[in-house]
Amino acid sequence: MRRAPWLIAAVVLLGLWLWSQRTAQAPVAQAPGASSHSAPEPGASAQAQRAPDTGYPAFLPVEAHAVLDRIARGGPYEHRQDGGTFQNRERRLPSRPRGYYREYTVETPGSNDRGARRIVTGGDPPSEYYYSDDHYRSFRRFDPQGASR
Repeated sequence: MRRAPWLIAAVVLLGLWLWSQRTAQAPVAQAPGASSHSAPEPGASAQAQRAPDTGYPAFLPVEAHAVLDRIARGGPYEHRQDGGTFQNRERRLPSRPRGYYREYTVETPGSNDRGARRIVTGGDPPSEYYYSDDHYRSFRRFDPQGASR
């Protein structure tokens, strides 16, 4: 018996949709210095988690430091998308009105495109900072205020 192609397509689409909903349930790191990748070491303070030479959180790559400096100055940015609205489609960050979040590219050495690393800020001026090294699949919230400028 031949099955209707539309039925097969509908089942495949339903399966893909269910799979995408399952992967969208990854937790958001809410606390400063918290990570969806790994928990901070027991007894480690927020200050101990900072890179000693910069004051930025140790998990931020060196390329992110220049991006944070440009954000603080209001630009100029290296990519036309930088400073644009981050829509939070994946709902990995707390729900806020459209336009609350802005995204910025963190260069990935060896990448021929923008790469997967981003800083997302919330508020105007920014009061929340998040870092993603896997193109929005997970975020680490951080506070750049301890950095020496």
